[in-house]
Amino acid sequence: MAEASTTTQKIAAEVLGTFVLVFFGCGTALMSNGDYVAIALAFGLTVLVMAYAVGRISGGHFNPAVSVGAAMGGRMSWGQVPVYVAAQLAGALLAGFVLFTVMHGFEGFTAEGNMAQNFFGDQGGVAWWSALLLETVMTAIFVWVILSVTDARNEHPGLAPLTIGLSLAMIHFGSIAATGTSVNPARSIGVGVFAGTDAVLQLWLFIIAPLLGAAIAGASYAVLFGMGSEPVPGSGFNFSRPAPAAVPGYGAPDQYQQEWNQENPAVQAQAQQAQEQQAQAWGTEPIIQDGWQWDPHSQQWVPLAEPQQPQQQWPPADGGDQTQIRPPGQ
Repeated sequence: MAEASTTTQKIAAEVLGTFVLVFFGCGTALMSNGDYVAIALAFGLTVLVMAYAVGRISGGHFNPAVSVGAAMGGRMSWGQVPVYVAAQLAGALLAGFVLFTVMHGFEGFTAEGNMAQNFFGDQGGVAWWSALLLETVMTAIFVWVILSVTDARNEHPGLAPLTIGLSLAMIHFGSIAATGTSVNPARSIGVGVFAGTDAVLQLWLFIIAPLLGAAIAGASYAVLFGMGSEPVPGSGFNFSRPAPAAVPGYGAPDQYQQEWNQENPAVQAQAQQAQEQQAQAWGTEPIIQDGWQWDPHSQQWVPLAEPQQPQQQWPPADGGDQTQIRPPGQ
């Protein structure tokens, strides 16, 4: 059984993924002279690449709005959201600082109003209310896409990063001129704090709108499309349970592989043996709740493997009444 990622590993994955997203996305905006195609593809490709690279570790959020939407939609616990958001902000601010430093290598560069920051109103783009509506709608669409392609009913979740990356590029194509496209508070904060007072004063909109859109998408997903699996403990509108791992991640196995694992007695026996070994190593009875088991080593909940089902023999080994037992399909 594969070991669950530790909290430290998830933090590292989110810091790295968000750094790459902001550095290459905003860096392209700064160095391409405003080429919309280049900017949109840079943001989309960075999400695609980093989701494939580290999505198996943390789920590949790289965006506080995605983490909020995942928690609201039952995919991760609220207890892990602050950890994810802190890691994302750290990666974004580090990327903004590196960009700020690199750009000063160009003669005559001025950071104020020129750090690929988001904008509205007198700073360019649309009016504040239009920007608020646009960013809310775009983020809701983005989170709906993410929840759909990572749904347990999706037979090929390995294609999720591709879909998510393309959807982010699509969103940029349709909104760069209006707001510079945020749908990600970390992306806005990461460069906005280096772009001067006016940019900082406008950050409120690019924090509120994406979080609002993500909450709407997360809360409505199950109503609109149903649930592919049971919500993890401490997610949705339940804030009181301990924090499990975020599921599913981009590295989740193909549904055919999941079904094979469930039907293969050897795999089930191995999972059961691993559970027993864990219980012996911990020295106490395992803590099990709603199909999840607490792992004190990684300090998170891990999915509980189904116990092996005994197989019927045909004919009966004891030579008993063979009319009472039939082999499968007979």
